[in-house]
Amino acid sequence: MSVRDVASLAGVSVGTVSNVLNRPDRVSPDTAARVQDAIARLGFVRNDVARQLRLGRSRSIGLVVLDVRNPFFTDLARGVEQRAAEDGYTVLLANSDEDSEREAAHLDMFEEQRVRGVLISPLADALPRLARLRKHGIPTVLVDRMTDDSDFSSVSVDDVAGGRMAVTHLAETGRRRIAFVGGPFTIRQVADRLAGAREAASRFPGVTLEVIPTRSLTVLDGRAAGELVRDRAPGDRPDAIFAANDLLAVGALQALVMAGSVRVPEDIALLGYDDIDFASATVVPLSSVRQPSGMIGYRALDLLLGEEAEGTVDADALREQVVFQPELVVRQSTAPAS
Repeated sequence: MSVRDVASLAGVSVGTVSNVLNRPDRVSPDTAARVQDAIARLGFVRNDVARQLRLGRSRSIGLVVLDVRNPFFTDLARGVEQRAAEDGYTVLLANSDEDSEREAAHLDMFEEQRVRGVLISPLADALPRLARLRKHGIPTVLVDRMTDDSDFSSVSVDDVAGGRMAVTHLAETGRRRIAFVGGPFTIRQVADRLAGAREAASRFPGVTLEVIPTRSLTVLDGRAAGELVRDRAPGDRPDAIFAANDLLAVGALQALVMAGSVRVPEDIALLGYDDIDFASATVVPLSSVRQPSGMIGYRALDLLLGEEAEGTVDADALREQVVFQPELVVRQSTAPAS
């Protein structure tokens, strides 16, 4: 079915049908109702691709996240979608899976599709590629990533403060041998959380900070790290673990408690990061550093749309760096040491 078929059935011009679809305020209520009735009877669906080609502007926003399996990024994407729905945009979600080649392929696809803009939680070496997007008129905002590059707006959480907050809490509950579990450190958020943890550990006499690196930020990697800790002699184990995210913390918790030889928090306290929905529902409720994930996504798209509306994509105007503060959420997994 075409616009002409709708116009013929409704007894109006093709231009009137176009106005009903795109500029309904220009059409009388009776005429609009007649056109909408014809659309419903014919089952007409507008070809939005053709419309975008005519207008030269897309209604789609590209969103690239590090790991779509991580509930933190699911909540972030919901925040983006909430803001997009307010202005009639759609969100195209892509998962880099912490892989630079996949990230580059997604950015190439978004550039070919001429999306309205790109939101991205980038890997370490992505900024030159993002600069090319901007050069081609596609605004880009960094999500969950702080940057010193004034060419990009960003929305992030102060992860150094979050790491400092986590280790300070563990030290104040009496823990002295703390292990940081996380990686890879090419991810800025992981490196910042470790930097904050080291800073806090240095402030407490007798507190040491061991680093147990992981290949990625998954439950399986957390379980592997937890097994390494569990298999040590009791005197060689840390008495607390600060995990770079909640998925790692959940995996470590599984490894520690399933064998029954290590108690959480009596033997080892455990603290995660993100405060995902099921952190409070684990077998031992998990303490965590909370990020406002939905608000990060919402605010990032708000910045992108504002930048695009002001026509500052190619300008030398200073971008906006929005930094949220994290919040410590204390649960049973970090109860004070006896």
